[in-house]
Amino acid sequence: MEIIINGQTEQSPPGTIAELVTRKGLAPGSLVVELNQTIIKQEQWQTTSLKAGDRLELLSFVGGG
Repeated sequence: MEIIINGQTEQSPPGTIAELVTRKGLAPGSLVVELNQTIIKQEQWQTTSLKAGDRLELLSFVGGG
């Protein structure tokens, strides 16, 4: 299925946000996920299914000084 991640169209198998994060090798501890302009809490990632045409923004926060 086709979804849009950070403004880029990508092909992705059906699944949940948690599965997508794992496939992409992202660190969940510093990640914020916005799905169709709604921030999804990390505890909901396992139960939030992705559908064709969904728009995701994956934002990682990095500390520094």
